[in-house]
Amino acid sequence: METLMIDKKICAVGLLFLGACTFAKKDNIVPAIVPQSQYTPQIRYIRPTNIIGEVEPIYMLPMKSAFLARVDTGATTSSIDVQNLKRFERDGERWVSFKLVNDSSGEEYFFEKPVVKRVKIKRTEQEEHRVKVMMDIKFGGQKMKTEFTLAERESFKYQALIGRNILTGRYIVDTSLTNTLK
Repeated sequence: METLMIDKKICAVGLLFLGACTFAKKDNIVPAIVPQSQYTPQIRYIRPTNIIGEVEPIYMLPMKSAFLARVDTGATTSSIDVQNLKRFERDGERWVSFKLVNDSSGEEYFFEKPVVKRVKIKRTEQEEHRVKVMMDIKFGGQKMKTEFTLAERESFKYQALIGRNILTGRYIVDTSLTNTLK
């Protein structure tokens, strides 16, 4: 019977990094079975089951009519088309006022919001600076408060863009679908 010979130095290193050192027969190596400790937390990952399409409705609360939004998994933050964007200061803080106009329904609403921060948007042709605000929305039947960058998106087909800040952990996107949400 041939045994596995291990140098004392290698054994010491094994003890240091592996926590154990065994002398066993070459043909008789058995993996250790380690019972789960009562202190080991159970890791549970719940996959999102909501499958949405490339274009979905979003409500910018308190407005009553939905905006059609393009779902963009490449965008970090969601964005909305605004009109009459004005920056001002209130109590030493940066604020903005703007108007949202739903092109499909004609509904208009005037907002005043504190600026969360200014962000740099990199696009292939140029770089632009936008303001980011917190907006109350309803998307897929869920109400939430989330960040939106404000932009003049009149050159785009859709007034809103849904980014990863809304999608992550909630939705799976199937680009062959549209309008799956109510």
